[in-house]
Amino acid sequence: MISFLFAGLLLLHSSGTPPTSPPSKPRYTFSKLTWSDEFNYTGLPDSTKWKYDVGGSGWGNKEEQYYTKARRENARVEGGNLVVEARKEALMPANPYTSARLLSRGSQAYGRFEIRAKIPAGRGTWPAIWMLPDVNGYGNHSWPDNGEIDIMEHVGYDPNVIHATTHCKAYYFRINNQKSGTTKLPDATTAFHVYAIEWTPETITADIDGELYFAARNERTGWEAWPWDKPFHLLLNVAVGGEWGGQKGIDEAAFPQQMLVDYVRFYAMKKG
Repeated sequence: MISFLFAGLLLLHSSGTPPTSPPSKPRYTFSKLTWSDEFNYTGLPDSTKWKYDVGGSGWGNKEEQYYTKARRENARVEGGNLVVEARKEALMPANPYTSARLLSRGSQAYGRFEIRAKIPAGRGTWPAIWMLPDVNGYGNHSWPDNGEIDIMEHVGYDPNVIHATTHCKAYYFRINNQKSGTTKLPDATTAFHVYAIEWTPETITADIDGELYFAARNERTGWEAWPWDKPFHLLLNVAVGGEWGGQKGIDEAAFPQQMLVDYVRFYAMKKG
């Protein structure tokens, strides 16, 4: 979601077309927990585990929210969940909404990444669970050369349609060839679901509650098509408006809106 992402669909689970099958060999397991936050505390998000992106510049997508830092109204832990809340309030003159964008201090290359969450509704909302690299070492050292993995994106004007996408220099939305999958999840905004990816040197696959609906394969043609070979960290945010989220306007009466996160868990990849 850098966030740059329109939903061009390469794989359409809801139509009955199966996603590209991941390779059968080599096989991997993902049982060793390496990093997590269970949100079994109260207050601001644990500063040893999370940091913030801050500002209201539009974030490359003409978004309308201002992302705050360590402000309880926008990011807090209560009732066993992380709450990321978008609010209609002009904290900053140029931004009619506030929200939060959290970055995990934990990162790794390869593994299984699980996030159990309930996402917000409302036209104009654009929640995302996604990943970016710790270091930009390829190409011009900026997006999309170094890759992005979108584990979950949802736009409020298209309720309960979930997207997973990868972006890189060779495949990204500005040239309309990004690799993407979508599925219909009837209770996405009213119930918790486990959104996950499994990332190996061969594939990146996405599943919801264990059901696979997206797979991108390593073509072995170089970093332009596969920059996913170095540590990435996780981002959690609720954007408002923007080139995708705001395509059909913003329902001001729908706010505040919350993304609730029950847990975040990273698992190591083991071959064999």
